[in-house]
Amino acid sequence: MGMTAAEKILARASGLKETRAGAIVYPVPDFVTIHDGVVMGAKQELDALGINRVFDPARVMMVTDHDVLYMNERAVARGAFNRTAARAWGIANFYDAGQGGHGHVFPIEQGIVSPGTFYFDNDRHCTNAGGIGALAIRVGTDMSRVLATGTTWTLVPRTVKLTIKGSLRPGVYARDLGFKIAQGLCAGGFLGVDIDYRVLEFAGDIEQFGLAARVSLCSSPTEMRAIGIFFPPSPEILEYATARAKRPFKAVYPDADAAYDAEVEFDVSGLEPQVALTGGPHKAANLATVAGTPVNHTFIGSCGSGMWDDLAEGAKILKGRRVAPGVRLIVAPGSEASTHRMRREGLLEIYQEAGAMMLPAGCGVCASGRAGLVHTGEVSISTAVANGAGRFGAKDARLFLASPATVAASAVTGVIADPRSVPAN
Repeated sequence: MGMTAAEKILARASGLKETRAGAIVYPVPDFVTIHDGVVMGAKQELDALGINRVFDPARVMMVTDHDVLYMNERAVARGAFNRTAARAWGIANFYDAGQGGHGHVFPIEQGIVSPGTFYFDNDRHCTNAGGIGALAIRVGTDMSRVLATGTTWTLVPRTVKLTIKGSLRPGVYARDLGFKIAQGLCAGGFLGVDIDYRVLEFAGDIEQFGLAARVSLCSSPTEMRAIGIFFPPSPEILEYATARAKRPFKAVYPDADAAYDAEVEFDVSGLEPQVALTGGPHKAANLATVAGTPVNHTFIGSCGSGMWDDLAEGAKILKGRRVAPGVRLIVAPGSEASTHRMRREGLLEIYQEAGAMMLPAGCGVCASGRAGLVHTGEVSISTAVANGAGRFGAKDARLFLASPATVAASAVTGVIADPRSVPAN
């Protein structure tokens, strides 16, 4: 019997010819990513054990993406601590504030993450790696163990195969589909499968999705407790990866006779633009049901919609228009490279002429209210990955999630708007 893509990647990383879901392995990652908010805790834990080094400084990447602007004294102190930790550990791959961007975006763009790559990360949205055909697993508070030893015990996850049927209609985006899939994957959802600690593997009519769309489709299932997402790399993705790869890679594909925990199909041809209602991306609803709701706060960015194509989609609608009176539009590119490209190709001017406020590359508003907060009673529509009550500040604020196009259309009209009603200029 063949293996799923996740089984193949974990077998390779574990030095095994094969492995199966349910087995416990000790994979050796191609690298390890630790984000700014947990460096202090991990180092203090290792220091208390008398461990003053990491397993391999060349394979550890430290990323500053949550607290980029240092909005309070705690953030300033943590940033200073992280720089000291990077020096003490000898971390050359330290992306300080303003030097990389979002840790789930820029490594894909820079070729650090390539098809077939395996790595550990402390943050659950490392599932973005699946957009390019890689696998990353969140280790959370076990990060200190990984930093010290280079591995940790890992339960090989089961895989759910989701076959996409049909094509999205014009004006419907991958992020819309992501909300609908999350709705189908939640407890009692229409897809009827359990995604908890499982890999969601896409199949079927997926050639329609470019890299940014695939990355965005990794976002919402993660909130439903998927441990990983996987897209078999297309020729387009392989060309993109080959042009950027920092090291040789080998693309991985599932075997035809792989054993899946479940196999489901979803016809996307009739899908309408969606929003996610306050409470989670699984609370998908047809945009038409809330169209016309006045908004105060809008945001484009996050690891769900922070790639170049996402920024370009928003710019198409914003070009030649102004943000509506009383509305704030905040933008955080996923990478410093995208910020520079926005300047070179005129997108920065479009956003600024429209009245948008630009944040440095990183998590932006989505980082649990570190910038761009909402006030009590306000309505926000954004491309953030989560919208639990209080995530952006006031707990009684209404937080909608949507595609970059829907957010841009809502920003210029002042109400939740179908992007198809605000055509590009």
